[in-house]
Amino acid sequence: MLGYLIKHKFIFAGIVAGAILGYLYYYFIGCANGTCIITSKPVNSTMYGALLGGLLVNILTKEK
Repeated sequence: MLGYLIKHKFIFAGIVAGAILGYLYYYFIGCANGTCIITSKPVNSTMYGALLGGLLVNILTKEK
């Protein structure tokens, strides 16, 4: 298990960074009236940011 985490450390870092950026987007920009699907709740925004961060880093990382 530890070997898997070390092998994919950049992807996990992208997930964490995306989650932080997603929450910051909710906190500072958010949705004023609550009708926005992604930014109406902090959990939705954080999970969406984590997903995008992980996918972006996965695309940019080269496999050996």
